[in-house]
Amino acid sequence: MIQLTMHLTPHQVDEMALRDKTVVVVDVLRAGTTVITALSNGAREVIPTSTVENAARVSGNLTGGITMLAGERNGKMVEGFHLGNSPLEYTAEKVRGKSIVFISSNGSPVFLKARHAREMAVCGFVNIGAVAESVRGKEGDVVVLCAGNAGGFSLEDAVCAGMLVHLLSDENGKKLQLSDAGRAAHALYKIHAKNPLKMLKGTDNGRTLTEMGFTDDVRYCAGIDAVPVVPLLDGTVLRLARLGDKRDSSVEVSA
Repeated sequence: MIQLTMHLTPHQVDEMALRDKTVVVVDVLRAGTTVITALSNGAREVIPTSTVENAARVSGNLTGGITMLAGERNGKMVEGFHLGNSPLEYTAEKVRGKSIVFISSNGSPVFLKARHAREMAVCGFVNIGAVAESVRGKEGDVVVLCAGNAGGFSLEDAVCAGMLVHLLSDENGKKLQLSDAGRAAHALYKIHAKNPLKMLKGTDNGRTLTEMGFTDDVRYCAGIDAVPVVPLLDGTVLRLARLGDKRDSSVEVSA
């Protein structure tokens, strides 16, 4: 029996309430998917930060030749940064062996909120099967925390969290002890399970990204199990946890 606590928004979640818990942060559009892709394509590590000033300070303390500043504010790449928040930018040629100091409007603050967790994994549609595999068999409470949108609810994160509930509850008949939020997320997933891309295109974030010219990002972020790796937070740094046979599961994306 897994006792799973679901938070559909991060707004009122106290970081100390996550201490010693297994935490899964769900962020579909786009920071979570971008971090997953960057590490899969060979980035050494991703260091989330909460402000542009912190990103510059952290970058200044690292070896310049292997460090990249990356991320966005209001969906657009920060001026002077090397990369934005499009997962399609994070090709192996650009990120292999690099330390990436990363900032995003929604994802980064939530990643850092979970820094006291026993283990924190980053989840999107692109790696959801691998995350479900990593969560099975964990002892103690599991907390699923949706990054949301500006501290509020986002449909895409809730549906992805509901898919995680579905995968965990279906494995070998294993049951979950769920809160109302977990049951609500699962219900939303069942409504949208047949066409996650259509769902993503219709969300607030999906429409905004489409209007900004990031239609390909939305399509990429809908790719179920396209990037079967699990980023884990080690202190304040995200690194890759390999699963299964340790095969090279990098996914090449074009610029």
